[in-house]
Amino acid sequence: AIPWRGVSLATVLTRAQWGVDAPLVRVEVHLGSGLPAFQLVGLPEAVVRESRERVRAALQVAGFDFPAGRITVNLAPADVPKEGGRFDLPLALGLLAASGQLPVDALAGTEFYGELSLEGELRPVRGLLVAAAQAAGAGHRVVVPATSLAEVACVPEAVAAGARHLREVVHHLGGVEPLAFLRGRPPPAGTGSAVAAGSPDLADVRGQAQARRVLEVAAAGGHSLLLVGPPGAGKSLLAERLPGLLPPLEDVAALEVAVIASAAGESVHYGRRPYRAPHHTTSAIALVGGGQSPRPGEITLAHHGVLFLDELAEYSRHVLEVLREPLESGRVSIARARFRVTFPAECQLVAAMNPCPCGHAGEPGRCRCQPAEVRRYLARLSGPFLDRLDLQVAVRRVPFAELAGTVGESSAVVARRVLEARARQARRGALNARLPAGLLEGAAPLGAGAREVLQAAAAKRQMSARACHRVLRVARTLADLAGRERLEVQDLAEALDYRQLEAVFSPG
Repeated sequence: AIPWRGVSLATVLTRAQWGVDAPLVRVEVHLGSGLPAFQLVGLPEAVVRESRERVRAALQVAGFDFPAGRITVNLAPADVPKEGGRFDLPLALGLLAASGQLPVDALAGTEFYGELSLEGELRPVRGLLVAAAQAAGAGHRVVVPATSLAEVACVPEAVAAGARHLREVVHHLGGVEPLAFLRGRPPPAGTGSAVAAGSPDLADVRGQAQARRVLEVAAAGGHSLLLVGPPGAGKSLLAERLPGLLPPLEDVAALEVAVIASAAGESVHYGRRPYRAPHHTTSAIALVGGGQSPRPGEITLAHHGVLFLDELAEYSRHVLEVLREPLESGRVSIARARFRVTFPAECQLVAAMNPCPCGHAGEPGRCRCQPAEVRRYLARLSGPFLDRLDLQVAVRRVPFAELAGTVGESSAVVARRVLEARARQARRGALNARLPAGLLEGAAPLGAGAREVLQAAAAKRQMSARACHRVLRVARTLADLAGRERLEVQDLAEALDYRQLEAVFSPG
C-alpha cells in the first residue's frame, strides 16, 4: 500500500440511472494523510457503499497498490440518488489516478461504467444504452464492459470501447495498449420488423372473420381493442399477432424503445416493437411505473408496441383505473415528495376477457352464473375506462369443422394494407387514434346522412363526447383502409358496430 503525506484529487466521469434519464455524476476521489479510512458520500445506496470492498479487492488482485490514508469519495451532485454497481470502475480509476498510478489528464472527456468482480473483471450493468445516448449528446466517449458494447453501439454517434478487465482500462489510460473505440450505428431500418423476426402469423387464425378485420383496423389506426369471448375462442391468439401487422419502427422510435428496455434492465432488441403481457395479479406500480427509485412500468415498456391484458376483469379495479390517464395522454407522470418523473407510454392496449365468471354466457346448459354474478363481474370495468377502448367486439368459438377450412391472409399481406393506411395518416400528422380533437372534424368530414347516424346512435346509447370522437377516429381508419378521403355512412356504421358491447356492461 502507498502511504500518503499530502493531498491529491482526481475526478472520473460516469452517469447515474434515474428512470429513463442518466444524469452526469462526477466521482471525486480525495486522498489525504491520517489514519486509514474510506468515506463514500453523495447519496449512495447500499450496493454503492459496498463497492468500497469490491474495489479494494479488485485493485489488489489485479496487481495495483491500494492507497493507505484517509480516502474520501464524493459522488456529485450530492442530491441525486446513486444505485447499482456501475460506479465500481470509475471509483477504481479515481483511486489509481489520485494515487499517481494513472495520469489524471487521461480521464478527461471519457465516461466509465462497469461493476468489478473481486478479480477485476468488468460485469455489465443496466441502463448503459441510456447513458451512452446522453454521453454522445455531451460529446463524451464511453468505456463499458465488453459484453455491453453491442448494446451501446446501437446509439448513433456514440463513441464507445469495451473492456473485459480493469487492467485493460488502466493500460489504455496509461498509453500501453489503447482500446479500440467504435462509432455507434443503429441496425438498418426495418430489421426489427415483427413479421421478418418470425412472430406468429395471422394465417394461423382460422375463421374469426370479424376479429381478423378488427385486428387490422386496430393496427392501421393505433386503436385500443377489447376482445370478449368464451375460453378457447382465440382471443390471446389474435392479440399475439398484432405486432406482426405493425410497420417497422423508425430510427428515432427504435432508439426510444431500446433506451426504455435498457433502463429497465430488459434485453434490448433494437427495432422490434415490444409486446408486453403482464399477469392479472400485477400491481399498479408494476403497470405504470414508480417505486422508491422510479422505474418504468409495463405500459412504458410497451411504448410504440402492444400491451396485452388478458383476463381483464380479473385485474384489480384500482390497477385498471391508473391506466386511464396514460391511455389518453401517452405518458405517465409520477410525482412523489422527493421527485417527479415522466415516462413515455404511447402503446396500443389490447385486452381480453370472458363474458361471465364461468366464461360460457349465452351457451344454454353450460353457463352456471346467476344474473347478479354476471353484472358484478362486468361492473369491474368502469365507464370511463371502457370509454377509452376504441374497439369492443365479441369473439365466438370456432366450430371444429371450420378449423380445417380455408387459410386466411397472412400477416405480411395485411401488414401492407396497414402500411398504406398509416402513410395516409402520416400526411395528416398523427395516427387516427391520437388525432387531436381540434383536427378531427377536418380530418373526418361527415356528410348529412352520416352525421344523422352518429347523432341517433349517441342519443340511443347515451355515448359520451369522448366515445363519439373515438367512433369518428375508427371510421377515419376504415376510410383510410378503403382509400377514401371522405367518410361514408358505411364507415360510421361499421365503427359503431365495433362498440356494441358498451350496452352489455354495467359501468360503476
